[in-house]
Amino acid sequence: MPTVLNESGFRFFFYSNEHLPKHIHIEKAGKTAKFNLENIELVKSSGFSASELKQIRNLVELNQELLIQKWNEFFSN
Repeated sequence: MPTVLNESGFRFFFYSNEHLPKHIHIEKAGKTAKFNLENIELVKSSGFSASELKQIRNLVELNQELLIQKWNEFFSN
């Protein structure tokens, strides 16, 4: 599970056997979420409040280029 970013206590990562579409997993304190990266949208969530999901979405938007770059680097090998 390569960690791509740690921000505001959230860990952004993907699994080594991922699939398209490009997406990122987020976890914090036992809560999880998954966002698609290219057309940023929430795929699923467990435990996060609406305000936390908004914060995560903002972090994904701010770091979208980096997250996609890391995805491409990892899965191009």
